[in-house]
Amino acid sequence: MNDIHQAQNQHLVSRAKRTRLANWWWTVDHALLAATGLLIVLGVLLSFTSSPAAAIRLRLDDPLHFAVRQCLFAAGAAVLVVVVSMLTTRGVRRASFFIYLAAVVCMAMLPFLGHEAKGATRWITFAGFTLQPSEFLKPALIVLVAWMFAEGQKGQGVPGVTIAFGLYFIAVALLIIQPDVGQTILITIAFGAAFWMAGVPISWIPIMGGAAAAGLGAIYVLLPHARSRVDRFLSPEGADTHQVDKAAQAIANGGLFGRGPGEGVMKQGVPDLQTDFIYSVAAEEYGLVFSLALIAVFAFLMVRGLYKSMRLSDSFEQVAAAGLFVLVGQQAIINMAVNLNLAPTKGMTLPFISYGGSSMLAMGLTMGMALGLTRRRPGAFETTDHGPLSGAYA
Repeated sequence: MNDIHQAQNQHLVSRAKRTRLANWWWTVDHALLAATGLLIVLGVLLSFTSSPAAAIRLRLDDPLHFAVRQCLFAAGAAVLVVVVSMLTTRGVRRASFFIYLAAVVCMAMLPFLGHEAKGATRWITFAGFTLQPSEFLKPALIVLVAWMFAEGQKGQGVPGVTIAFGLYFIAVALLIIQPDVGQTILITIAFGAAFWMAGVPISWIPIMGGAAAAGLGAIYVLLPHARSRVDRFLSPEGADTHQVDKAAQAIANGGLFGRGPGEGVMKQGVPDLQTDFIYSVAAEEYGLVFSLALIAVFAFLMVRGLYKSMRLSDSFEQVAAAGLFVLVGQQAIINMAVNLNLAPTKGMTLPFISYGGSSMLAMGLTMGMALGLTRRRPGAFETTDHGPLSGAYA
């Protein structure tokens, strides 16, 4: 008997002596981590496919200019995924608060100090690096509104729902000023999903649906750029649909198994091939099988992420993690829908796949937060028969 107790004590001591990295490894979801790592690796590989054509179009001396930079961004994203996922729940909340604050300040400065490109002012340039603050605003916003929803449920006088909507409207206002309709739609979907999972009363659904429809109508009427894109999508006859047409041809030419790495020809006529239309480049060179496999990875990431989130008992962790996975999945859906001509062009990247430092690093931050919130903790997956958020606002 004494031997058994000694063995148990030694086992407890050995667990207590685990390093922080070892503790993280044994508590993080390995399947979600593997899927994230796979997407990062695929993004690097596809950058070597698209970089030469993009460099020629921009008349750059180095044909691997974008590929080399993508490798650096991918390394940074991988570090962010690991480091951020080591944070405690409180650490994720605190980090989100400061990131949201910094992003809002940067976005408020864009009209004065921002870099304009393609009719929009979304970037701040410093030290040779172009930063898009809205990319980092998205995950921080979702975590903060989930926090406010959870605080409001406690019934301690905190106007959580009001504060959450205030944070959302600040973000939307700054995005519309740029203008950035795609990101506005994306965070609206993620915000709505978080509010739904937090237990929104059924009576609010028609009101929120009507408000969303009114907002889209206002964007169409007030923003000529957005109206032009919608009109081209609905009535492509006689309109300039060059990029979408090239993307469709690339996907069709790929067949089942593609033309081979580097053998794609349609990418030479697509201006945004390394960013918005990287999916069509991949489809032409690697084929339908690869395209479907890529979709499957994103689907797995979203479905498993939502499954893990719904098993959490803490209301904040549940809503925040689910909202972050919806954010990643919905952005992937929008990008691929544009490539397949199922939605108007929006200038939105494919998570971890498209070229872009801000996008890659922000996605690393997003997945790091999501993985951190879904790590195994004592009692973290003890749910009731009715679910931890049942009747939250009833």
